[in-house]
Amino acid sequence: MSYKILKKNSLNPTVMLMDIQAPLIAKKALAGQFIILRIDEFGERIPLTIADSNSEQGIITIIFQIVGYTTQRLSALNEGDSLLDVAGPLGNATPIPENAKRVCIIGGGVGCAIAYPQALSLHKHNITNDVIIGFRNKDLVILEKEFGQACENLIVCTDDGSYGIKGFVTNALESNITSGINYDLIIAIGPVPMMKFVTIIAQKYNIPVIVSLNPIMIDGTGMCGCCRCTVGGVTKYACVDGPDFDGSLVDFDELIQRNNTYKTQEAHSCRLGGALNG
Repeated sequence: MSYKILKKNSLNPTVMLMDIQAPLIAKKALAGQFIILRIDEFGERIPLTIADSNSEQGIITIIFQIVGYTTQRLSALNEGDSLLDVAGPLGNATPIPENAKRVCIIGGGVGCAIAYPQALSLHKHNITNDVIIGFRNKDLVILEKEFGQACENLIVCTDDGSYGIKGFVTNALESNITSGINYDLIIAIGPVPMMKFVTIIAQKYNIPVIVSLNPIMIDGTGMCGCCRCTVGGVTKYACVDGPDFDGSLVDFDELIQRNNTYKTQEAHSCRLGGALNG
């Protein structure tokens, strides 16, 4: 099967959007699920969240940050090029309580690409959702228009105050809560430290919180064990048990440590790939 790239857009200097022809995946994809792709027979397998899907047109949308050798290679492909493998949909859809009336979705950086389908899903189910998205600066803001159309209230935060509200998403969240807004659920997706501190605030106000974990992953079927994480004192696998978990049960410090395991090797791979391509 040919997984042709139908559209390619730059959302900011380091984040790309692609529409891919994948009718069987688009037919079944739900908010929170992901794919694993391989560019060619020499490429590694990388997991990417399904940011959007169109079952009628057979298209899935992925949004990724250019951070490693494979995402560098992926970003170099153009419309009309094809990927060798795209497996999915993998993982479980985000669980939304049936009685939820108002939900707050929080996205940090490229994690907003994962938060966007959550907002879409809630909007389609007529559940009021507030969205808080955070970035380091104005140049890195993505999906503002799309979120604005999929939620009731949108707050954009930047660390340096160059756009929206100056400060962290956690500040905006706590401000909403203390102003009297009652949330039945908080969904946080982004850098692990951000999800950790959102969870702390959620626990402070006794609000359930779901986080989407992003550990190292290879096969996406629970066989390799690379994506293991500790949730409620028990080993879980993000690919088959998640990627969404109760934030109050996640060992975030362990997750941060595991995610940093191969930083040196990843940097070396990027330098080597750049040298080979140059």
